[in-house]
Amino acid sequence: MRWALVKVCLAVTAMVVVAFAVPLGLVIKEMARDRAFTNAERHAATIGPALSITDDRAKLELAVKSAPAWVHGRLAVHIPSVVPDGVPIEIGSPRVSDADLARVQGHSSEGATLEVEDGWALVQPTGISTGQIALVEVFIPDDEVSRGVTTAWLVLAGVGVALIVGSVAVADRLGIRMVQPAQRLAGAAHELGEGRLGARVPEEGPPELRSAAIAFNAMADQVVQLLANERELAADLSHRLRTPLTVLRLNAASLGESPAAEQTRAAVEQLEREVDIIIRTAREAKPQTTAAGPGAGCDVSEVVRERMDFWSALAEDEGRKVRVAGVDRPVRIPVARPELVAALDALLGNVFRHTPEGTAFSVDVHNGDDAVIILVSDAGQGIADPEAAMARGLSNGRDGSTGLGLDIVRRVAESTGGDVRIGRSVLGGTEVRVWLGLDLRTDTTPDRRRGHRTRVLN
Repeated sequence: MRWALVKVCLAVTAMVVVAFAVPLGLVIKEMARDRAFTNAERHAATIGPALSITDDRAKLELAVKSAPAWVHGRLAVHIPSVVPDGVPIEIGSPRVSDADLARVQGHSSEGATLEVEDGWALVQPTGISTGQIALVEVFIPDDEVSRGVTTAWLVLAGVGVALIVGSVAVADRLGIRMVQPAQRLAGAAHELGEGRLGARVPEEGPPELRSAAIAFNAMADQVVQLLANERELAADLSHRLRTPLTVLRLNAASLGESPAAEQTRAAVEQLEREVDIIIRTAREAKPQTTAAGPGAGCDVSEVVRERMDFWSALAEDEGRKVRVAGVDRPVRIPVARPELVAALDALLGNVFRHTPEGTAFSVDVHNGDDAVIILVSDAGQGIADPEAAMARGLSNGRDGSTGLGLDIVRRVAESTGGDVRIGRSVLGGTEVRVWLGLDLRTDTTPDRRRGHRTRVLN
């Protein structure tokens, strides 16, 4: 496209230059010729007054020699004899033949321009005092006729070349301005096709290409968002498998020491490892936090009671004391029920997974005017490094943890404009405080959410 535009501009500019330069060059040549012959007529006219008042040869020679053209040897005067068959008077060096002079003499009403050796001769008839016609001859050299023409043509050629070069340069700049955005768009599409999801296009260039770049970037963002959602879905579904796996592991631990029991425990451990691998693989990309859609929500008290009924059976088998508070009346929160179930299962599963049997735990729900706080506390050994525990939300897989549990809880809290905090509980162990906002009209943009990142209580 770039070279095509340059060629078109080159052809158009060349045609315009030729169309104007050639006629203008011919006009300049004709103007130089007219100037030379006009000067010759002016020189011939300077002799007319002397010829009209005297026929004395000495006086005429003095008048002719005082003319500017005589100095350059270009002036000659032909005066007929005053007596019949007399010798005509000739002053100067004539270049026109006698036959041409006679022909001009026969047409005394007008002059003539005759081509002679090395130039031209202007023969101008002039009346003298005797009533006869004298002929004034002015020689015009070839270089006088073409004086300044070559220089003017060179200037015209230079201007034409400059116009062509300038038009080509402008066309090349315009071509680059059009081609480069198209090349960047094609390169970004190629990179996106190869799987480099960070490929984007600068939104610049002509309006059409700018619109195409905006559409491409929007499409790429949508692709990234869809892939992130798919990874989140796969990770969340895989993590939800850990709840029944925890039950299987706890039940398998009570089967005794028989070969079948060992095989069952080994199978459960293998299944847990496979689920962990699925979770870590699905979480290669950083998830995108999305708020609950219109109409989404659930009763937090009902969900807590339901999940505690499930986990209480396991707690009884392990001799754990369980306390639940604040779930005696309905409390609506703007979180979808499956999301809240996954978050509670993640927190309670961590209690069973990371504290020894017999460790007590509790779940408290506090309802405020603009927020609901869920506290999950245990009487275990606590977390030595809460900040490192929260860093496991990045799925580094330390201490046998995928880190997805706290990340699921954090995403649920941040979708409402809230946050998650880890501190020391009144039972002596760990307390995870989940703050859920009740008004979705509050600002939950990414900048605000960064202000509600998971924090550690002092």
